[in-house]
Amino acid sequence: MVEGACFRTSNSTAVNQGPRERIVIRGAQHRKFRMLALVLAPAIFAAPGAAQVSVPRVHFPPAGFAGGKVIIIGFVGGFVSQDDAKHPEVQFAAYLRHRYPLIEAIVFGNHHGRKALHEVVRMLDSDGDGILTPNEKRESTIIIYGHSWGAAETVTFAHTLGQMGIPVALTIQIDTIAKPGSRGAIIPANVASAVNFYQTRGPLHGLSEIVAEDPTQTTIIGNLLMTYEGRPIDCANYSWYARVFNRPHHEIENDFRVWDRAASLIDSNLSKATLRVQTPSPSGSFMFGYLRRGFQQQIVASDQ
Repeated sequence: MVEGACFRTSNSTAVNQGPRERIVIRGAQHRKFRMLALVLAPAIFAAPGAAQVSVPRVHFPPAGFAGGKVIIIGFVGGFVSQDDAKHPEVQFAAYLRHRYPLIEAIVFGNHHGRKALHEVVRMLDSDGDGILTPNEKRESTIIIYGHSWGAAETVTFAHTLGQMGIPVALTIQIDTIAKPGSRGAIIPANVASAVNFYQTRGPLHGLSEIVAEDPTQTTIIGNLLMTYEGRPIDCANYSWYARVFNRPHHEIENDFRVWDRAASLIDSNLSKATLRVQTPSPSGSFMFGYLRRGFQQQIVASDQ
């Protein structure tokens, strides 16, 4: 606190903080001070609340606005390897690369957020100078998805991008299991749209609700409860332990409904200029053929 300062409270009562020093401005300094006061006076008194400081709001481009690069990042759950093709998150990236030949779709382990960030920054840095300009940050469409711990990392990663001023078009969470320090329930304001798929059975069941940190910036597409009573999903691609003790958590991971909806949402978030190859949805794609068993095989067959 400055000695001799005088503060005024809201009820206009002066509070003295000791003796005040009188400052006298004379001559040329006095004339300069008066001119400065005349210039600044309209700006100071025109707006209500002279002490208020206006901070510009950051506005992110709407979905599908960016016509530049498309970067899609997937995160697998648990301690799954990023190239473990038994998990649909890995197959989904391959499916997206087939459907959109010019995009980047890469899968990472949920513990490799820093590696994923390094890769995203590299792809955004068009001129390779090591510095991201505002245009380089905004001219790409970034989409993030994940299952289990990978879904928690999806939100953490989006938050990290937001701290760097990088917008995210869409986040897709599948049966989110919280990690220490994760922000899985709160979608940061740099995310335009977010969707949450979850189930409530078994020892591991996902986060039932996500909310927007700033509802004026982020649209929550939905918190979608997936149920499997009378609709068993084949989980032969997992170990017997996972099938016996944690089946619902992997049923939602294998569920064609989830991946078909995810593919549809991604398609709607991409620019119309994005090159597309005519291909069926994941449930009809040969890349997901290993999931087309049991109940899902019957459903797909009935739809054809």
